[in-house]
Amino acid sequence: MNNTNQKKYLVVTWGCQMNEHDSEKIEGILESLGYISTSDKEEADLIIYNTCLVRENAELKVYGNLGELKRIKRENPNLIIGVCGCMMQKKGVRKVIKEKYSHVDIIFGTHNIHKLPELIEDHDQKMNMLVDVWNDSKEIIEDLPTKRKYDFKAFINIMYGCNNFCTYCIVPYTRGREKSREPKDILKEAKRLSEEGYKEITLLGQNVNSYGKNLEEKVSFAELLYMLNDVEGIERIRFMTSHPKDLSEELIDAMTKCDKVCNHLHLPFQSGSDRILKKMNRKYTKKQYLTLVDKIRKAIPDIALTTDIIVGFPGETEEDFEDTIEVVKHSKFDSAFTFLYSIREGTPAAKDKDQIPDDIKHTRFNRLLEVLKEISLERNQNLIGKEVKVLVEEISKNDSTKLSGRTDTNKLIHFEGNESLIGSVVNVKVNTAKTWTLEGEIIE
Repeated sequence: MNNTNQKKYLVVTWGCQMNEHDSEKIEGILESLGYISTSDKEEADLIIYNTCLVRENAELKVYGNLGELKRIKRENPNLIIGVCGCMMQKKGVRKVIKEKYSHVDIIFGTHNIHKLPELIEDHDQKMNMLVDVWNDSKEIIEDLPTKRKYDFKAFINIMYGCNNFCTYCIVPYTRGREKSREPKDILKEAKRLSEEGYKEITLLGQNVNSYGKNLEEKVSFAELLYMLNDVEGIERIRFMTSHPKDLSEELIDAMTKCDKVCNHLHLPFQSGSDRILKKMNRKYTKKQYLTLVDKIRKAIPDIALTTDIIVGFPGETEEDFEDTIEVVKHSKFDSAFTFLYSIREGTPAAKDKDQIPDDIKHTRFNRLLEVLKEISLERNQNLIGKEVKVLVEEISKNDSTKLSGRTDTNKLIHFEGNESLIGSVVNVKVNTAKTWTLEGEIIE
């Protein structure tokens, strides 16, 4: 238990960058209320779990962790336990928590983070479980206090929600319809970050390519990139995620002309089979995707392409899987997030009777990984002897004598150097290439 007058909080996050950035806002709100951060559950006065619903594994982890908090709550009855995020948008999940985890105090969702101070105050007065989950919200709350994880790189939400309804994905049901922030608000945030010394920004949206479609004064994503490229002090601009069906010539052109936009594009293709892509409701074909990849590589030859791939989608045959391997070999991805399909209740694909047995999924997954590893190693080896610009991020997690950072193409590289370099951009010569990482030395 905490014996000091100042209350302590712990926020635990599962899920994507959007969730990570939501947690930064939650921490900012809590610190504006006078709380300070702790990593120790035992001494916390408030614990918040920010949850993810995309993978079953993340969901199970939340339940496991909530179970462990029962003992801490018994020993410290004044502890406030909050659960928020995508899982809470699902009625069935809220029912489970009410029935099995009655020690939880506050449940809120993805649309009303700004109400957290009010929820804490209401709980203090009523001392019973508070549930406040909105199905959607048309308004975007600006200027929430945010506690950034780093002081040299930052996430910026440019839009919220998704209109695509891929049949495997729960996001449109948890994050609502697409809503774009006004360009002036995004620019204001970027300028403020620049003034505070931030060098890199990552623009976030479930599909950044459809940015601006719901704004009264239409502004495309490419136009937004040009605006942000003019912000003094910002040296790097990243973004994710891009839906292939909406990636325009205008955006490719902007990437070539905006010197601050990094040479990295995350372009999920999910499956190489036209039949499976149609079942997924992805709205493009294998040929269209490969044509797009060729167009991007021609315009930006040194670009790093990364992707998302789902293995074992309902009905996937051996022939369908071979189509996926073909796309990987043609596209030569630098890396990929690979997923075994898992049923997400509430999505159309969950009702598909033609589920793939786990053993077949795992066999295909391992075959895919071998192909990806070979390509990634080859692409990394091509960098040996070259100089790359690196934003130094931290002391290496695996070797405390080295620093780690990311190249313009988002590759992780380790090198010797003084920790005073963290947060600065340095030139590094690549000496060694591994499958997923590089090693090098600083060039003065």
